[in-house]
Amino acid sequence: MLRSMARGTSSNRPVEATPRVRRGYFECRYGQLHVHNAIPPGGGFEEGTSLLCLHNTPLSGRVFERFLIPAGGDRSVYAPDIPGFGESDSPPPRPGIVDFANGIGDFLDSMRFRQIDVLGYQTGALIATELAVTRPQQIRRVILCSIPVASDGSRQSQGFAAPTEDGSHLASEWARTREAYGPNVPLDLVARVFADKLRNAPHGSWGTSAALQYPVRERLASIPQSTLILRPRDEFWDATQRAREYLPKARIVDLPDQGNGLFETAPEVVAEAIRDFIRG
Repeated sequence: MLRSMARGTSSNRPVEATPRVRRGYFECRYGQLHVHNAIPPGGGFEEGTSLLCLHNTPLSGRVFERFLIPAGGDRSVYAPDIPGFGESDSPPPRPGIVDFANGIGDFLDSMRFRQIDVLGYQTGALIATELAVTRPQQIRRVILCSIPVASDGSRQSQGFAAPTEDGSHLASEWARTREAYGPNVPLDLVARVFADKLRNAPHGSWGTSAALQYPVRERLASIPQSTLILRPRDEFWDATQRAREYLPKARIVDLPDQGNGLFETAPEVVAEAIRDFIRG
């Protein structure tokens, strides 16, 4: 494995080494799983427990692209495209949270992780919950961000708008995406999210359907690991607070200055919020 070496500048100040970001494909029961990966600059020596990041739907692991750098300085970070999204092959139609978790579990088995920490965002938080409950020895610590407790009236992000003959659905979907991210998020970021949603449009509603069928309260209450809850001010701000009722021992970190897209707009903030929790 190659090692990344920091070099001095002309003023003899060292340049901080950064993680190496890569992508690759791994086999799972549904075909191939596409994974974004950051490798620490030390080449794997003396690194912390690896971190698995599970994205919201209908997006992909690209959500974590900017987060990989600050999170991957001292540990390997893996951000797979959930089966059926991004460049990962699809499970059978209308999969449930358990089906998504099984595909991700195949990746964990193929990598032979003895232990790994898991971070889940929105739909990914439910998949992380399922992995934590069913793999208590392998999953060391759990981080849940924006937990969609669907049955309490909070809304889950829907799939891409149904296509229309004149293409007007694209304009309405753009407006919906722009509104969700707010006026302070750069347009280029909104455009990247919009493109990701367009790519995943055929399966866009799968995450919503799976979340609605998942017994989230019961499964949250069954998590045996130490758990950290991140609560940005997005559509799940209230739902995430109520989810804590089922995780009374969990730590909760409010991020009121962050909203949708926090892993893209404020990756350093998130990395700092979880650093002490995953360091031990």
